[in-house]
Amino acid sequence: MITAEALVGMVRDFLPRQRWYAGRETPSKVDVVWLEECKGPWPAMVDVVVDADGARYQVLVGLRPTGEHPDFLRTHDDGVLGEVDTDAGRALAYDATLDYELGLALLDRVTGGREKADHVRPVGVEQSNSSLIYDDRLILKLFRRLQPGPNPEVEVTEGLGRVGFSRVAAPLATMTMAETHLAVVQPYLPGGVEGWALVLTSLRDLFGVFDTQPMPIINLNAAPPKGIDPAEAGGDFAGEAERLGTVTAGLHLALAEAFGESSADPAAWADDIASQAAQVPAADVDQTAIESVLDQLRGVADAGAAIRVHGDYHLGQVMRTDTGWFVLDFEGEPARPLEERRRPTSPLRDVAGMLRSFHYASIVALHDRQETDLAQAWEVRNRQAFLGGYLAKANEGGILPSDASSVEAVLRAFELEKAVYELSYERAYRPPWTHIPRAALARLTGPTAANEERP
Repeated sequence: MITAEALVGMVRDFLPRQRWYAGRETPSKVDVVWLEECKGPWPAMVDVVVDADGARYQVLVGLRPTGEHPDFLRTHDDGVLGEVDTDAGRALAYDATLDYELGLALLDRVTGGREKADHVRPVGVEQSNSSLIYDDRLILKLFRRLQPGPNPEVEVTEGLGRVGFSRVAAPLATMTMAETHLAVVQPYLPGGVEGWALVLTSLRDLFGVFDTQPMPIINLNAAPPKGIDPAEAGGDFAGEAERLGTVTAGLHLALAEAFGESSADPAAWADDIASQAAQVPAADVDQTAIESVLDQLRGVADAGAAIRVHGDYHLGQVMRTDTGWFVLDFEGEPARPLEERRRPTSPLRDVAGMLRSFHYASIVALHDRQETDLAQAWEVRNRQAFLGGYLAKANEGGILPSDASSVEAVLRAFELEKAVYELSYERAYRPPWTHIPRAALARLTGPTAANEERP
C-alpha cells in the first residue's frame, strides 16, 4: 500500500515533534528497517520501525483518503505526518494511535483477536511509549524507543507473575519483531490514583491547616517539632507511605526470587556514581564532598545483594487502588542502554528514587508559598514512614546490608546519584527547577549528613 521511500521524509520531520523522541533536533538520517501493513483499505494502518541517527523508533501510521480531516486530528497537529501516495490513491498519513477505529484494530492485532473492546481512549501523558485504554479494562502500551531484546516492562512483569507477586499488571499479550517487544497488553487498574497526585493532595491539605501558624526552622531528617506535626492534617499520607514501603520491599524480594541474586560490588557502584558526577559542571557540585560520600560506600563490607530492580522508581510509577498499591512501568530510565537497565544493583537504588520523589513533591507543591519548613516536615514524616515499612519487610529477605550504618552509606550514595542525574536533567530541560536537586546535593554532602538518623 505504501513504500518505505515515501515515508522516510515525513517520519524525519514527524519525530522531533513527539515527546517520546529522545533527540533534540531533526535527525540527519532516517532509514526504514521494518515495515508491515496491518490494516486496509480505509482507514489503513502501517507499522514502521525506523533508524534515526542510530536510534530505533516505532511509528504506527494511519492512512485515510486525502480530503478527509477527521475530528480526532483537529487538536493534534503534531500527530499529522503529511500526504502520501499509496496503491489505493493519495492519502493523509497520521499517528494511528489517535484514530478510534485503528485503536480497536491494534488491540485485535496484538492479542490475535483474543481480546475485544467497544471503547478506546489514549492516555494523555506520553514518554517512551504510547498507551491506549480499552473499556477501562485493558491497557495497550506501544513501545516507541526500541532497543534489541526484550523490553524490561514485559520481561520483569512476566517474571514477577511467575513467582506470584500480584502488585503488578502481568502481560496478557505481546507483539514482537525479531525478539524485540513492540507492544504489550495488560490489565488496566480502574479507579487507581497515581502516587504523585495523592501526595500533592496531602501537601495541599497540610498547607491549608497550618497556613496561619509561624513555622520554626527544622532539621530535614529530625522528627517534626511540636506545632508542625503533619499528622494533624486530614490528608496525612504517612500510613500510605508505610504501606508503599512494605509493597516496595515485597517487590524487591520477588525480583530476587524471579531473577536471582548476585554479589554486591559497592566499589563499582561508587566508581559509576563518580563518573556521572564528573559530567556535572564543577560550579554545580562539590566533587570533594561527593568523593567523601562515595568513600563511605566503598568502605561497606556487606552491601547486601545485587538484584534486578525497577530502575526508575518514583511516585509517578505507583498507583493506589481499592485493593492497595500497584507498581507500574518497569522500562527503567529510557535514556540508559538496555544492558545497563537490566544490570543487577542494590535494591536501595529504588528506595533512593522514591525518597527523592518525596522531596520533589514537597517542593513542587509549594509553588509561590512560603511554608518551606512545613514542606520539610511533611518530607521527614513520609520518608521515615516509607523507610519504616520498607526496612521491616526487606530485612527479612537478606537482600540488604547487614547493619544500619551500611544501609545508610549505600542509600545515601544512591540518593546522591539520583540528585546528580536530576541536576543534569533540570539544567538541560527545566533550568528554573535546578534548585531542587542542588538542595538535595547540599544536604547529602553536608557535614551533618553522615550523622543523621533514619529508621
